[in-house]
Amino acid sequence: MDNRGTHNVLFLGGGNATRSIMAQAILNREGGGNFRAYSAGAQPVSELDPHAANLGGMHPKDWSELTGENAPAFDFIFTVCNHATLLPRSVWNGEPFFAHWDIDDPAKTEGSMSEIELAYAVAFRMLAKRIGIFVALPLRSLDAMAMQSHLDLIGHKADQAATAAA
Repeated sequence: MDNRGTHNVLFLGGGNATRSIMAQAILNREGGGNFRAYSAGAQPVSELDPHAANLGGMHPKDWSELTGENAPAFDFIFTVCNHATLLPRSVWNGEPFFAHWDIDDPAKTEGSMSEIELAYAVAFRMLAKRIGIFVALPLRSLDAMAMQSHLDLIGHKADQAATAAA
C-alpha cells in the first residue's frame, strides 16, 4: 500500500486484450480512489480486443513491464486466466496477495453476433461482481489468513450468483 493508503492491484491475463483490461477499468472506476489498478499479459497481443477498445487509453502490456525496481509495489495480484497462473510470483514488488479468478475468454466464443456479445457481457458482469465483492472487504481489519481466504472465495461466490441469475 502506498503512503496515501491506495492499494495497487494487478490483473494478469493471457494476452492482456480483454479480461484483464476490463478488470483494470472496472476497479479504477469502482474503487473509490482506494485502489490503483494495472493489467498485463503473460503473452500480450499487439492490440486490444475490439470489444474492450472503448475502455479508453489502455493497451496490452507484457507482465515484465511491471517488474523491476521502478515498478509499483503490488498489494493484490489476480489472474483471470489459467495461462497467467504460470507466471513467477517472486518477481513482483511488494508482498502481494494472489488469487485466481478464472473467467472464460469471450474472444474465443463462436456463434452469432448476439452469442458473442453475450459472452463479453457475461465476462464483464462476472468481473464486476468479483470486484464489487473485493472492494467491499474490510481490508484493513483482515489478517493474512482471512484475507487470502476471502480472495480465494470471491470467484466462487460471484460464479454462484451469476449462475443463479442466468
